[in-house]
Amino acid sequence: MRSHLLDDVCCPRRGRAITGDYDATVALENELIAELGDSADVDGHDAGSGEVNIFIITADPVRTFRQSRVVLERNRRLGAVTAAYRPVDGDDYTVVWLDGSTKEFRVT
Repeated sequence: MRSHLLDDVCCPRRGRAITGDYDATVALENELIAELGDSADVDGHDAGSGEVNIFIITADPVRTFRQSRVVLERNRRLGAVTAAYRPVDGDDYTVVWLDGSTKEFRVT
């Protein structure tokens, strides 16, 4: 089953989004593409409602997040990310990062 891993780049601890420009988001996507190789498909992003979402199609969302974590740490973004996945044809997300998070994950 293919799943949709979504990196929701926002800052839940302070309740405000990380601000950045389009070029920085594209640069992060390009680093993710290089790091993930053929194991996943970085499927674009959207921005709005104070957050940036990067969509990744993968057969193994937990492994893909572990691989993505290297890029997020290098860019000092890991602390501001919530990562969750859902089946491509599903509606409910499962959070894989922030450790111990019980917050509901939604794409707005």
